[in-house]
Amino acid sequence: MLEFIECIRSVFLGIVEGITEWLPISSTGHMILVNEFMGNDSSFTSSDLYLYVIQLGAILAVVTIFFKKLNPFSLSAGKEKRKRTWQLWSKIIVACIPAAVIGLALDDLMDRIENWQVVSAMLIIYGIAFIIIERIGKKATITSLDDISYTTALKIGAFQVLSIVPGTSRSGATILGGMLVGCSREIAAEFAFFLAIPVMAGVSLIKIAKNIDMLTAPNLLVLLIGMAVAYVVSLASIRFLMKFVKSHSFTAFGIYRIVLGIAVILCLGVL
Repeated sequence: MLEFIECIRSVFLGIVEGITEWLPISSTGHMILVNEFMGNDSSFTSSDLYLYVIQLGAILAVVTIFFKKLNPFSLSAGKEKRKRTWQLWSKIIVACIPAAVIGLALDDLMDRIENWQVVSAMLIIYGIAFIIIERIGKKATITSLDDISYTTALKIGAFQVLSIVPGTSRSGATILGGMLVGCSREIAAEFAFFLAIPVMAGVSLIKIAKNIDMLTAPNLLVLLIGMAVAYVVSLASIRFLMKFVKSHSFTAFGIYRIVLGIAVILCLGVL
């Protein structure tokens, strides 16, 4: 019976992960809050291993949607196209260096501050940041992935480091960074998706290595269910955001973050 309940929780959390991973509203933050509201604080689905490794399902959705753009081995693509794809991957790796170095050093500290207080604060702070940046309305000078230089990629990667704090949103911090250095919303969002592949895969491997004893057969089944649901939902979520940013600003997401952060403080703070 307990295993069945965990499977149901995993389906629900997979939906939350798939929706929130790619929108700039913090997937891990939402899942921490969902577990808080469900009173789920000691089961496998509330563990670090589950909350981070479920993201592998979401990563696979990025690979699926952008496979042609990310595949440097395509025989149907010309030599020049394959060269640009290799350059894109090298920029992605460069952008991941700050998160790899600083994130690894602070991983244990971040584990200790995964709570609703930190999540709600980060929701509000970055919600305000989105609104301010959209109001400033900096003109985009980078309108294609080829326009991103290695220096720009490194700057965007530095912003990604901010996402190690629960409730920040990895995609949110990266998109904000991209827009601040001159990327259009669409390119900032797309590059943020691509950065997720090595970063989230690396974080997942670290969590697995630290908690390998938790990967029992029942827990593995629960995790695979969550990953599968996150994959399917992410396909829709990514397509929605890419269509949304073509004609809308991120202000709505900023307002959502602020309202949610305040609601969490009022609900959990009082209770």
